[in-house]
Amino acid sequence: MRERTLGGLSTSAIGLGCMGMSGMYGPADEAESIATIHAAMDAGVTLLDTGDFYGMGHNELLIRDALRSRNRDDVMISVKFGALRDPAGGFGGNDGRPASVKNFLTYTLTRLGTDHVDVYRPARVDPTVPIEDTIGAIAEMVQAGYVRHIGLSEAGPEAIRRAAAVHPIVDLQIEYSLMSRGIEREILPVCRELGIGVTAYGVLSRGLLSGHWSKDRAVGGQDFRARSPRFSGDNLDHNLSLVEALRKVADAREVTVAQAAIAWVLSRGEDIVPLIGARRRDRLQEALDALEIELSEDDLTAFEHAVPPGSAAGDRYDPAQMAHLDSER
Repeated sequence: MRERTLGGLSTSAIGLGCMGMSGMYGPADEAESIATIHAAMDAGVTLLDTGDFYGMGHNELLIRDALRSRNRDDVMISVKFGALRDPAGGFGGNDGRPASVKNFLTYTLTRLGTDHVDVYRPARVDPTVPIEDTIGAIAEMVQAGYVRHIGLSEAGPEAIRRAAAVHPIVDLQIEYSLMSRGIEREILPVCRELGIGVTAYGVLSRGLLSGHWSKDRAVGGQDFRARSPRFSGDNLDHNLSLVEALRKVADAREVTVAQAAIAWVLSRGEDIVPLIGARRRDRLQEALDALEIELSEDDLTAFEHAVPPGSAAGDRYDPAQMAHLDSER
């Protein structure tokens, strides 16, 4: 497994995003999820990404179970916190207050069955709490040994600078793909100026760029994509036409659509680590094979011609969730 560096922290070139294993994309097979985590570790993946609100704690418990038969120190566990949930599965904003930071972390350590989190980050910037206060509280947990490193998620340029002035930030977790390139304007340059890496999620645009999605595919009510503008109506038709354009280029290169999309993100810089949201071992292997793809300038041009910047139809999230993205302000 190749390695990359996030703000001075060495990690595998691809990380495993575990969110989809806890219902966010519909039902998942728990045994297959654990087998997928094991397969990722066997392949040299050292970064597991989760959030304490994924399945209301289920995802952390799943990772705990997966690591029972493994050496916990063989992986870095990255955890997002702060998103508030309700019993119906809805979201109720974000809580970045210092006391809440320590409370969330306490529950996370218990669910994971570990004495430390490798990277701890607020899932969203809480507009009611100075980012300095939130990061300062995590910094206290670093000093106490409960957290090793601090990250951010979906933060805009100003919040990134203010956070980094309080404590070193190893990475920004943010959506980045052929269909979502907004970070290239301001956010990525700021991260590089400050020596902050990027863990890119949504590299397959929630499945759109997997090459396996179809217009007639049904999504249940608890599936995130049931409320995603990019998966609805005319937006979906348009976005799938982009996928088919990419498929033609990928076929000519003798790679899959998913591998083309992942290889493109990998080509963006050694300070960018794609998070692969595989829930099954076959999808994981398809993603890992993208590491072996060497893209020429002609390949990159062809991929970007198939899916030009800004060509995706629909926002990344529904209006309520978009309002919580500091990165989109």
